[in-house]
Amino acid sequence: MGQLDGKIAVVTGGSEGIGAATAGRFASEGATVFISGRREAELDSAAKAINAQNRGGQAIAVRCDVSVLADLDRLYARVKDHSNRIDVLFANAGVAELMRLGDITEEHFDRTFGINVRGLLFTVQKALPLLSDGASVILPSSIAASKGLEAASVYNATKAAIRSFTRTWAAELAGRGIRVNAVSPGPIETPGLAGLTADPAQARMLKDLQLTHMPLGRMGDPGEVAAAVLFLATDASSYTTGAELFVDGGLAQV
Repeated sequence: MGQLDGKIAVVTGGSEGIGAATAGRFASEGATVFISGRREAELDSAAKAINAQNRGGQAIAVRCDVSVLADLDRLYARVKDHSNRIDVLFANAGVAELMRLGDITEEHFDRTFGINVRGLLFTVQKALPLLSDGASVILPSSIAASKGLEAASVYNATKAAIRSFTRTWAAELAGRGIRVNAVSPGPIETPGLAGLTADPAQARMLKDLQLTHMPLGRMGDPGEVAAAVLFLATDASSYTTGAELFVDGGLAQV
């Protein structure tokens, strides 16, 4: 018997990395999981991989760019037609790009805030009519919200905004028993982390630098973050709301 048997979940940014790992974990625990992403081929591939495991639940792919409100409307219309409710929402979609203060452009700022902050806000707002009383909403913050990571001031600021959303929405939605929590990963082996720089040598240097400060001495795995998100999604965390759960190998803690 799974921890999410019969539950309806939505995972945005579910085609790879932490999102795909979390969607797979939700399905393995019995949930029907709607996964969204901007790239249809990768999204369909992720759904097929999850469904091929015969995990008890299932994944349903819906192409969606969270920065486009019409796409969000289409995503939730599909969920409404299928289930008419959402029990777990992991608003995971986001982007990251390194850019030092003197190089920041309007396009960089607008794209990063447009997806990570504006897109996330409307992802949650537009889900409200479908969220069950007692539902769980999980937001993707980061250790970047707590640390001054160089060349990432715009990204860091978006993650700090998400941490603030967590507290405010936990208060606003408490009357419906809806819990809102944030998960804050450290460096995780994902395509997004690898894509922070186009130069392989620079990427290797960045990784080595992070490892020198990592108490556990290694990068994290998407499945380790998925396990934390699962905890926040289930009744195991029934008395937890407004919180930030770090999954960072101790990087922001020690």
